[in-house]
Amino acid sequence: MNIITREDIQNLLKKQEGICVSLYAPMEKSGDTQQNPIRFKNLLSIAEKHLIDQGFRENELKDFLSPIKKFQQDSLFWEHQSDGLAVFLSKNCFHYYRQPYRFKELALVADHFHIKPLLPLLVGDGRFFILAISQNSIKLIQGTRYSVNEIDLEGVPEGLASVIRQEGMEKLLQFHTGTPTTRGDRSAIFFGHGAGYNTKEIIQRYFQIVNKSLHDYIRNEKIPLVLASVDYLLPIYREVNTYPYLLEEGIEGNPENLTKDKLHEKAWKIVEPIFYKAQREALEKCEAYLQKADKTVSINIEDIIPAAYHGRIDTLFVAIGIEKWGRFDPDNNQIIIHEKNELGDTDLLDFCANQVLRHSGSVFALKTDAIPGNSIIAAIYRY
Repeated sequence: MNIITREDIQNLLKKQEGICVSLYAPMEKSGDTQQNPIRFKNLLSIAEKHLIDQGFRENELKDFLSPIKKFQQDSLFWEHQSDGLAVFLSKNCFHYYRQPYRFKELALVADHFHIKPLLPLLVGDGRFFILAISQNSIKLIQGTRYSVNEIDLEGVPEGLASVIRQEGMEKLLQFHTGTPTTRGDRSAIFFGHGAGYNTKEIIQRYFQIVNKSLHDYIRNEKIPLVLASVDYLLPIYREVNTYPYLLEEGIEGNPENLTKDKLHEKAWKIVEPIFYKAQREALEKCEAYLQKADKTVSINIEDIIPAAYHGRIDTLFVAIGIEKWGRFDPDNNQIIIHEKNELGDTDLLDFCANQVLRHSGSVFALKTDAIPGNSIIAAIYRY
């Protein structure tokens, strides 16, 4: 499963050449997976109509959509989905992501990619990782509040024995381990050659390889990582870890004895308070400013749009699941808002989120009833 990363979203925020197509679809992971290609075909038909309305001729449309058409015919692709599928296409860009998040059906054509449905994956009900480590196996699991999926992590050894073989220490495969010590390592009796090694040194080498593979995959992320392992392995892994968002609290016990869903349940109890701390503090700050009628906060979309464009917003709250259609002309600061999506329109909520992220602000995508001031958008200004 190709999970979207913060770096991927930053790339989607970059200005694209020409028209951009953004498609979001809920997917079935099991059961009636035949609905997946049908649902996606219907969304693509909507996008095709928008492209024709914007002047695409038949031969241009065929060439432009060819990257999507290729994988659309792959039956195996539709049988192996996650909870949601996001597809992005422009003249020089094509990406698709199978996500552990069930999107609302959406097909948009604009001069930029529509990224608002992805925002819950960044904060709040966003992502966390579980690294389940044992001497026999390593598993990297990604979770959200409601879903969990195992990630194929390249370069990870199958287990401690495979590292011993790679390091040329095959004779050490026959050893008897003692009981854990208070120092977090393990005494051992080795047979044959290599008696100068101790178990902790070998496990450290094992974990160094795991850490490198993990670092290569999530080095640009700011996502909590929860360790799951027997108690004596946890401190050994922490010694070699280089990922800065590894949490102090872990899941103790042999993860081989826990199902993926059980690991998810235990990890969520650890990460939930962390996820919502920044969001809760930002909401409290915004509500306090609104009560004081402080001018550093606004719930007026017509004030927020130009402020977002010019990088004046520190924190933005935006409603998910709804769109506010219109256009913004930065040359004359003109804003046009429509009840329905008209030719040339964009979702102005997405536009604001896009601009705030480009200017390194914080964006919280929430349900409508959670936005301060009973609005669909709220902002705390930098100045």
